[in-house]
Amino acid sequence: MDTHLLHLVQQKYPQIAEKALQEEIATVGKLLHFQPGQVLMDVGAYVKTVPLVIDGVIKVVREDEEGNELFLYYLQAGETCSMSFTCCMMNKKSEIRTTTEEETTIIAIPVRYIDEWMTRYQSWKNFVMRTYDYRMMELVRTIDSIAFKRMDERLLNYLKKKAEATESRIISATHQEIAYDLNASREAVSRLLKQLEHDGMVKLGRNKIELIS
Repeated sequence: MDTHLLHLVQQKYPQIAEKALQEEIATVGKLLHFQPGQVLMDVGAYVKTVPLVIDGVIKVVREDEEGNELFLYYLQAGETCSMSFTCCMMNKKSEIRTTTEEETTIIAIPVRYIDEWMTRYQSWKNFVMRTYDYRMMELVRTIDSIAFKRMDERLLNYLKKKAEATESRIISATHQEIAYDLNASREAVSRLLKQLEHDGMVKLGRNKIELIS
């Protein structure tokens, strides 16, 4: 058992309360470090591990058959990806892509333990179910945003989520990258960002956006 991993689990995942489970995670889990921009899970690949995020931020996006992307949500310390659970338990190929937004550390759990722990540990079952519930509400908010909000509202909400996830009001991203995430044109994003700057909501720089309010 890796005592360093055990300490990280206890510190970052207090909801996983059973000592035996903590020790199993510290035994079978692997601590992995990633630089910004690395793909952890890609569309069409089989899921081999489930990440428990220790530090950093992971962006989760959906891709359609034509290669268009849509931003879904961020994963931060103390969280995991519900879609990873679904894919590994049903042996399905991934329908999402996860990419690190900044330096990120995870504990990778081999998929063979995920379903087994559901029946053995109540705190793991609760953790999985709470993750599903939280992410389902996140996806509902994403659908509501697409269906009911104007593009400028979606853009501002996206910037706020990114600032919250990275704990920085300075957002490093090109207009094209934002357009990919919102499934919008770069021209529309650039025009709306200039309007937000005019309204005093943001300050634009070279590949950087400062969120003012």
